[in-house]
Amino acid sequence: MASPAFTHFIPRFGAAATLAGLISLTGCQSWLESRYADSVPPDSGVQPLKGLAQNVSVRRNAYGMPLIESSSFHDALFAQGYINASDRISQMVTLRLLAQGRLAELQGPQALDVDRFMRTVNLKKSADALYAAASPRLKRFFEVYARGVNAYLFRYRGKLPQDLAEAGYVPEYWKPEDSALIFALFNFGQSVNLQEEIASLVLAQKVGADKLAWLLPTYPDEPLPFDEADKLKGLNLSGQVPGLAELNKVTGTLATLSGLGLAASNNWAISPDHARNGRSLFANDSHLPIAIPSLWNYVQIRAPKYQAAGVSLAGIPGVLTGFNGKVAWGMTLTMGDNQDVFLEKIQRQGNQLQYLADGKWRPAAVRQETFIIKGQRPVREAVYETRHGPLLNSVANTGLGLALQTPDLKDDKSLDALFDLSRAQSVEAASDASREIRALAVNMIFADAQHIGWQVTGRFPNRREGRGLLPSPGWDGRYDWDGFADAMLHPYDQDPPQGWLGTANQRTVPHGYGMQLSNSWYYPERSERLAQLAGAGKQDTRSMIAMQYDQTTTFAPKLKAMFQAPGMAQPLKQAIDALPAADRAKAQEALARLLAFNGSLAPQSADAALYELFLQESSKQIFLDELGPEDSPSWKAFVAAGNLSYSAQADHLLAREDSPFWDDVRTPQKEDKPTILARSLAAAVTEGDKQLGSDHKAWQWGNLHRYTWAAKGTPLASRQAGGDHTTLNTSAYSWGENFDARLIPAMRVIVDFSLAEPMIGLNSTGQSGNPASPHYADSIDAWLKGQYVSFPMQPQNFDKTYGSKRLSLVPGK
Repeated sequence: MASPAFTHFIPRFGAAATLAGLISLTGCQSWLESRYADSVPPDSGVQPLKGLAQNVSVRRNAYGMPLIESSSFHDALFAQGYINASDRISQMVTLRLLAQGRLAELQGPQALDVDRFMRTVNLKKSADALYAAASPRLKRFFEVYARGVNAYLFRYRGKLPQDLAEAGYVPEYWKPEDSALIFALFNFGQSVNLQEEIASLVLAQKVGADKLAWLLPTYPDEPLPFDEADKLKGLNLSGQVPGLAELNKVTGTLATLSGLGLAASNNWAISPDHARNGRSLFANDSHLPIAIPSLWNYVQIRAPKYQAAGVSLAGIPGVLTGFNGKVAWGMTLTMGDNQDVFLEKIQRQGNQLQYLADGKWRPAAVRQETFIIKGQRPVREAVYETRHGPLLNSVANTGLGLALQTPDLKDDKSLDALFDLSRAQSVEAASDASREIRALAVNMIFADAQHIGWQVTGRFPNRREGRGLLPSPGWDGRYDWDGFADAMLHPYDQDPPQGWLGTANQRTVPHGYGMQLSNSWYYPERSERLAQLAGAGKQDTRSMIAMQYDQTTTFAPKLKAMFQAPGMAQPLKQAIDALPAADRAKAQEALARLLAFNGSLAPQSADAALYELFLQESSKQIFLDELGPEDSPSWKAFVAAGNLSYSAQADHLLAREDSPFWDDVRTPQKEDKPTILARSLAAAVTEGDKQLGSDHKAWQWGNLHRYTWAAKGTPLASRQAGGDHTTLNTSAYSWGENFDARLIPAMRVIVDFSLAEPMIGLNSTGQSGNPASPHYADSIDAWLKGQYVSFPMQPQNFDKTYGSKRLSLVPGK
């Protein structure tokens, strides 16, 4: 249960934040609990398991989060494998099939395109390299964990959860290499650049290379990347990139399935001098698509040489983000660009596929892949590779291929380094361990009682020319990689004078920094709000919670400043006055309210609803005439790009008065920015009247913007949401599509080193991925209300959190 100190802190989510929203889920779950009751392992009693050396105790808190106690670390890992499988076997199996490119074996032909993509990317190659480079110690850990998973699969082989049972799917036993494969999938998802490059090609087909730079992610203080767009000039892209629209669709699907390429997460640490009680503070929240179950699940492990509590990814042993009694650590996406797409000129010579490289035609390497498809006959297809990597699109004879280059992970020690990080006893030791994490490009923030630190991990290519923001001509060696940036150039900091460190996927290095960390960053507003709050006086647990639930955007004051700028205020007034009378009144009302808006995106706020309606309608008024219609590949690519990094939508609203996109090509006259803004203000009120009614004071942002948790496409719970993509309490929607909350803080962790028990945390759905479990979705209400759970490190406090009921795992014969 949540500590009494935290249960009373309930953010203003309104009356909708009650258990009433779970009525539909409750009825459905009661049936599932009775029908599939034997698929839920017990949480008490004795279970003999072959493979254990000694007894292991497993206790669970009120939300089913386990405490694993063992006198041997190997037995603790065995138990974690068993418990992970007990709670999340369906998720583990699905992620493994996804990473292997075998999802169609479970889900049928609708998964075949995703399988083709994943088989082409070939994560097995990366996973094999990571596992081969791991130490014998680490391999033993993975082997023991796998034995625990397999003990569950053997014991419950006839009692699997509903989705696996009804599909008639019998999971293969877990191999140690499978955990490396899940890590490779997680690692692959830490870059957004692949999706950006694919989306940019779709947009280039629509508007041409000359206008493309205006649509690319560019911070306001940076020049538009016309030099990058020049790489595409002279190429006939229209119809010359087979399968491009399908490829764009697949990468979008993968974001939902695995969190691939999501610009997500906040982490920060407060130094002792800026903490109310004189000890460091730490916070991390990881953003993922709203889903049941969440990707994350909590675990606490206590063994003689290992103690840690935090979030794990089912399928990977240990703790990825958490607290070990001495050090807290957590990660966010660094937005690092370590993936490049190369355009390849292709020709067919007899039975051989060839590609052009430095003036010569070379044979593409080929491998055959066989796809097993549920309900259909197997399909055998060829996958081709150039010197840059595998071809993502299917090129039958001629045209432009798209080759994906990613870092080689040979001799990469990331798996060992992550384990060493979880055992670090100081910020200095955590920083040393994290510098060896090269497969994963993230911002690591650490804290111990007296110190705080930040380290960028990963492996970032040196490009001979170009920035890698757009696909490069693969036939020209000028754009090839030339090794990787020295790890000593990776940004880092410890105990800065400002008294805090934090990241929110923003640009973390100055423009023109000495290595190519990235060329596209997420919106800066979350980091700006973090700076406002972290730098305002002394911090404590309560203020850290308030920061994680903060719903104020710094974009609103920027919008207000733009409206009131000397060169805009008068032309905008004139543009509004020129509107038809009905639209004029709407635009005047909208402008007056937006100029008075304080930026608080509370779900009950009428002004927040108008503000978001304006953002949505302005994107359509500015861009839809050239990028639409709304169901076209180009518009979908535009919206997807805006989800990934700082968008043309935001960039145009705050600046870019000379952009060609201000002109509405559907009219004979040439429009300018004030004209389009005036139309957008009126359109916001018109759309609000349609969706929320004519009483503008009664509008509520939460009636447009909702959290909806669904399983297999069926909505199970729906609540009002506040915030948006620019608030610390993230609830991002698709700017240019709809207001549905698609990205949320899937977990939250806070560590206050001044407390006897420093760590508290939250999950967004439930510990179990089994709909028959009472812990399938029982954390939603606590997540909405900010009712954090304590994770005690001192054994005398275990009973208070975990109770005395336990499952005893004992050696079996």
